[in-house]
Amino acid sequence: MNKIKYFFEDEDKRTMLFLVLSAFALLISFLHIVSFKIDIAWVAIILCGFPIIKGAIEGLITEFDIKADVLVSLALVASVLIGETFAAGEVAFIMTLGALLEERTVAKAREGIEKLVNLTPPTARVIRDSMENIIPAEEVKISDILRVLPGETIAVDGLIISGQTSINQAVMTGESLPVDKGVGDEVFSGTVNQFGAFDMKATKVDEDSSLKRMIKLVESADASKAKIVGMADKWATWIVVIALVSAAGTWFVTGEIIRAVTILVVFCPCALVLATPTAIMAGIGNATKHGILVREGDALERLAKVKRIAFDKTGTLTYGKPAVVAIESFNENISTEKLLALTASAELRSEHPLGKSILSHFKAASNSNPEDPDKFELIAGRGVKSIVTGNTILAGNTELLTKNSIEISKKILDKASTFIREGCTVIYVAVNSQTSGFIVLSDTLRKDSKSMIEKLKSINVESILLTGDNPQAASHIAKSVGINNIHSECLPEDKLSAIEEYQNNNEMICMIGDGINDAPALKKAYVGIAMGGIGSDIAVDAADIALVSDDIKSIPHLLSLSQKTMNTIKWNLSLSMLLNFIAIILAIAGILNPILGALVHNLGSVAVIINSALLLNFKSE
Repeated sequence: MNKIKYFFEDEDKRTMLFLVLSAFALLISFLHIVSFKIDIAWVAIILCGFPIIKGAIEGLITEFDIKADVLVSLALVASVLIGETFAAGEVAFIMTLGALLEERTVAKAREGIEKLVNLTPPTARVIRDSMENIIPAEEVKISDILRVLPGETIAVDGLIISGQTSINQAVMTGESLPVDKGVGDEVFSGTVNQFGAFDMKATKVDEDSSLKRMIKLVESADASKAKIVGMADKWATWIVVIALVSAAGTWFVTGEIIRAVTILVVFCPCALVLATPTAIMAGIGNATKHGILVREGDALERLAKVKRIAFDKTGTLTYGKPAVVAIESFNENISTEKLLALTASAELRSEHPLGKSILSHFKAASNSNPEDPDKFELIAGRGVKSIVTGNTILAGNTELLTKNSIEISKKILDKASTFIREGCTVIYVAVNSQTSGFIVLSDTLRKDSKSMIEKLKSINVESILLTGDNPQAASHIAKSVGINNIHSECLPEDKLSAIEEYQNNNEMICMIGDGINDAPALKKAYVGIAMGGIGSDIAVDAADIALVSDDIKSIPHLLSLSQKTMNTIKWNLSLSMLLNFIAIILAIAGILNPILGALVHNLGSVAVIINSALLLNFKSE
């Protein structure tokens, strides 16, 4: 009994059952396979038609909302009154089938997005009073200590305080390979612990966690916000009025009520109403497959008009993390490999991002860990001083060496200046009071940045660079990727002003960024796109679209998709109006009866839905 009760409570399953029963009833009625006292097409009218009539009456009474279901209900009732029971059942059946297809299209479009919601673990293992307690994930508080076992999904964001492991971060970053994590490393909710157990301290919980933030974006993806949807609804209201006048006029002139009923049947603006939401949701679903979350349906509509895209540099065109790009040794007795090893040991206990980058580079290059320093001293704002295997190592800026009375030769300074002009950071290294070389770090260009900019050029979209970097660094990055329009040394208000200036000239501009300083420009831009994986919460909240995996090579696809979506909507609207117009002429002329009218009209609705569904598999060149 419980299973039967559950079946009928499930709206999709109940609708499917009603459609199957209605289809059999209509088939029997049409072929006269079995003779009944009453037309068995009444099964379709009751199962499929009554819910439509009920919805129309509720809409009229509660909101006086004149939509497509009002005209459908009138067509159903009129068909029954003149004895066209089969036509009434057919109208009800095909309308319900069309609604189900629309729901399935929408559900399929959101399928990939909703997988994110299911990634949130319901419970977390919290350590309290030296005891493990399994509690609901939403009850985890900041600074709670959590234990994560191999194979488990991490419940909240936090920092590892003990243990080492590898984490599958594909849901957040799109990386296919696990990422090694140790003490001090950050982990994110929704990611999966691959190997070792570890303890972590919660830093972002519940609605502030990375995955919940992405889920919020999912829940705000609403096709009803598209401006064209409102236009279609207005048309539907007017069509209801025009249909009633046309039907009444035809009945008055011809005296044939069957023509009037047929007009009501074919005039239903179902395809028109379905034209936009199905295309928008299919477009959103396609974007999701490429790691893109569209927060609002009209973002695709607006993006289709964009001819300029402004990029932030750090974290957008670049990875936003310093990496070692060059090592120069000026000491004959110290090779570049030795210089790197000494510096990595000197920086081993440093918490500075540049020191950590040098350490990571050494581990990757040598596949080993550096030696522990015998002594370590952090000199704030300058660098570090360490003793490694009896050698005194200074690693930092020029002030650090000058303060310790260590001279830097002109040859070294001239060589370093070539890197500094390109926006790089130089760490000078002195061994036993002698400047022995330097290590160059830079925010490296994303591997897809150049090809992405070239693809944008191929679809006639101009790229602009808005960055806080100095002109030399900005020019170097812009030249590397092929951007000619550069705005450097930009504060947040400068980026906002630049966006305003373009838009004051009636130029629709899209802004792509990741940081808090990009938020004003993201909000002001005609369309704002945030780097959802590494971007700040404020930047993501200010944007219309988020790149969950920070995959910028998907941007050209997103623009092509927006244009394809708008073209699909236009085709849908044109197709639905053309079919309606032809069917109305045929109905007025008496060529179509209610049965054929219902079939022709509702096939148009199905065609619109199928055309929209094709967007799910759209691929840009």
